[in-house]
Amino acid sequence: MMPLSDDQLLLFLRSVHPYDTLSADNLAQLAGQIQQQRLPAGHEIYKIATPLQGLYLIHDGAVEITDAHGATVSRLGLRNSFGERGLLRDGRAATTARTTAPSLLLMLPAAEFRALIQAQPQIKRFFSRGQKARSRQESSAVTNTLATVRVDQLMARNPQTCAPGDTVQSAAQRMHGARISSLCVKENEQLCGIVTLRDLSGKVVANALPGHTPVADVMTANPLHLPPQAIGSDVLHAMMEHRIGHIPIVQDGQLVGIVTQTDLTRHQALSSAELVGDIAKAATAQAMAKVTARIPALLAQLVASGSPHQVVTRLITDIADTATRRLLALAEAQLGAPPVPYLWLACGSQGRQEQTGVSDQDNCLLLDDAATPAMMPYFADLAQFVCDGLDAAGYFYCPGQMMATNPKWCQPLRVWRGYFSSWIAKPDPMAQMLASVMFDLRPIGGHMPLFEQLQGETLLEAGKNSIFVAHMIANSLKHTPPLGLFRGFATLRSGEHKDHLDLKHNGVVPVVDLGRIYALQGGLPAVNTRARLQGAQAAGLLSQSGGRDLLDAYDLIAETRLAHQAQQVRSGQKPDNFLPPATLSEFERSHLRDAFVIVKTMQSALGHGRGGLL
Repeated sequence: MMPLSDDQLLLFLRSVHPYDTLSADNLAQLAGQIQQQRLPAGHEIYKIATPLQGLYLIHDGAVEITDAHGATVSRLGLRNSFGERGLLRDGRAATTARTTAPSLLLMLPAAEFRALIQAQPQIKRFFSRGQKARSRQESSAVTNTLATVRVDQLMARNPQTCAPGDTVQSAAQRMHGARISSLCVKENEQLCGIVTLRDLSGKVVANALPGHTPVADVMTANPLHLPPQAIGSDVLHAMMEHRIGHIPIVQDGQLVGIVTQTDLTRHQALSSAELVGDIAKAATAQAMAKVTARIPALLAQLVASGSPHQVVTRLITDIADTATRRLLALAEAQLGAPPVPYLWLACGSQGRQEQTGVSDQDNCLLLDDAATPAMMPYFADLAQFVCDGLDAAGYFYCPGQMMATNPKWCQPLRVWRGYFSSWIAKPDPMAQMLASVMFDLRPIGGHMPLFEQLQGETLLEAGKNSIFVAHMIANSLKHTPPLGLFRGFATLRSGEHKDHLDLKHNGVVPVVDLGRIYALQGGLPAVNTRARLQGAQAAGLLSQSGGRDLLDAYDLIAETRLAHQAQQVRSGQKPDNFLPPATLSEFERSHLRDAFVIVKTMQSALGHGRGGLL
């Protein structure tokens, strides 16, 4: 492959902070000093304690940084720099760096790097801050800042935009003037695309396209976007899965911001992102299984680092989501393009983004109404491929056949509308059970608009039917917290797990059921249990004090469950949901029982028609 031309190199450097702060003359001087190195996968760039040639910047590929013990410190990709820590100290490498994929590295020799930071104070400040931040990170326990920071705290607001008909030359001039690496493309006030400096370099300059070429010819149409309520790890995982560096942020159909890889430089959730990246590249379900086998260790690591339960389960669910989307892509590659648009949805714990170290699969297929009987064999094969793949990857088949392989759960939109209408109109026990599962649906891959209208219609119809809601309430109260007499626990009375607490069915499930009822009563679109409780509190369905108590109780129960699973993993056991109370201290037993009492109190209030207004 040919090295970058001068124009391509300049375009790339303008897209990387802090070089985007340099004047045109200084940037051109810098570009003239850079050496390009194209390296194969597995190449050792430098070894710990050896003299450093210079500062490295990744143009393409991937690099793994390891410490003196061979432990991975970080995994780096597009626009990431490395080597500055050693250069700022004694000129020797503080870590070992090697490529994990064919890579193009840009190396600024050590002498030129030192001259640059002396001449440009803003460059020195940037690398000094980065070196201090990395030193703190490497000397502390694993942190998961991306797992807790919301996207609206990361994003650049009011991003620069252009129109599809604007020329690529005007787009390049606008990016250069604003010192940014992308423009969001809007048409009729709606986001329709994104164009980046990499597009201009790889599509315009590389192909010698004229400057009057419309942006529409080189942009990425209908780009992946996220809402501001997403978390930072959602951005990182999406970037790694789709191999992109910019994600627009959209709320209520309006463009409100953008997040780039530069925004994530100091916010890296490397552990879960590594698994997501490996699954996104897996060629088979068997290759995925090798990755998902590391999930229990990830769970133990996240719990040990003090991550809240909603963070741990969100990150673990992201891995399942990526596996599902990868299997969908592999299925389409084998079967061909789908005859009509479809949407793959997850329910159960994956739908709620609450997966732990123990997960089966619950899913379904929603098809466009243009689907005909002749097309159904294609979708049956698609469902079989994905469900078999998920099972092989460790997400075992649902014992109740709540999977897309069941023809009942692989149907056009009109049939799904009929399902929900019949469940709501005639809430017999089977309808209640099915509605409980299907009200936790969340789109995973495919044509997302198929679900939006169905969800809105269903929530409205369900909320208006007081008889249906009453039956759902009665059904939800069948799962009760394990409270016994004399401040004790009601443990399982027989079977393999006799004298254990079932922290799933008698622990988190009662709260999950409460959250679902509040969502139905308030027409709340959230599926995640904690988000439902917070939404109910904001909507007045839960009092402020009742909401706080229930959230605190849920957090304690869910974190006790994860701590139990993490301990099993550390002991070499397979994680489960069955906790022997004898392993808890008296303090832990007392607080866990108090949490169960709160849940029972909220159930009682709901059963007597008081909702959560306590």
